[in-house]
Amino acid sequence: MTIKEKAEQIVKDIIQETGTNPVRIFKNIAQKEYISIHGPEHHILDGASLLVAYKNAGGEIDIEEALEKLMAEGLRMPGAMCGLWGVCGAITSLGAALSIIDGTGPLSADGTWGNHMQFTSNAIGELGRINGPRCCKRDAVIALKNCIQYVNNHYGVTLEYEHMRCEYSNRNEQCIKERCPYYG
Repeated sequence: MTIKEKAEQIVKDIIQETGTNPVRIFKNIAQKEYISIHGPEHHILDGASLLVAYKNAGGEIDIEEALEKLMAEGLRMPGAMCGLWGVCGAITSLGAALSIIDGTGPLSADGTWGNHMQFTSNAIGELGRINGPRCCKRDAVIALKNCIQYVNNHYGVTLEYEHMRCEYSNRNEQCIKERCPYYG
């Protein structure tokens, strides 16, 4: 499958999710055969997990339009940006989701521009303390954990969080084992 085909399948599958826990939604989709252990499909999956949970928690959003916008943004993000650009695609995907929720753009002066930067900074800081190499599953859950806290503090909805026990370490040749907060 091409990355565009994977993105379209993610949108098709994720809109069926009914929960308010973005980590659980992420896990439900991440286990599907078309999701690689690592890959740019996470640039769509991660933000889409947040958008669907937000909608399910009572957030006012046109979910179909939001997922289409997120897919367009996620498809613009190249693979391996964590190592090549110094910013994780999971975090940028969630930043894009927040911008879609708020209607934030490069000229926004309502506070959302800075708030989103603070979220991404906090999440990137946590990834930086753990250090690499990349793990799209670990990085997604860390980004989601930070974003759930952000959403619960800013949007008048409550998203659930689940500390994920890793189910992928045996498939990840670059697993950092005990350095990962989700290992074992």
